[in-house]
Amino acid sequence: MDYAYDVYKKNCPTRLVLDRLADKWALLILIRLGEKPIRFNQLRREIEGVSQKVLSETLRSLERDGLIGRAVFATVPVTVEYSILPLGRTLVDTAQALTRWAEANVEAIVAAQAAYDARTGAAA
Repeated sequence: MDYAYDVYKKNCPTRLVLDRLADKWALLILIRLGEKPIRFNQLRREIEGVSQKVLSETLRSLERDGLIGRAVFATVPVTVEYSILPLGRTLVDTAQALTRWAEANVEAIVAAQAAYDARTGAAA
């Protein structure tokens, strides 16, 4: 398949897409929203370690990219719910595969890091 873009070129806009998708919070959000629509505070509780500021910024970026949608409900207080959009849905399986790979291989990676550090006297 021939594409008009070349990710290996310095000014290729696809690098911006890769940068967004390389973010751990973006991947975790996409996976969660792939399961069901979720409100902001529920997402914050379910994705441990993400700050309110980072979650808000990441959601805004994913919405801008057309990967997720945001619905506001006129309740007191106002309820905001996020959901996956069709374009984001095309990424969910890939994101899930990447996280499963990380979970399955983290012990081997930690062992490799320890061996490297012992060999070189370096620590990250």
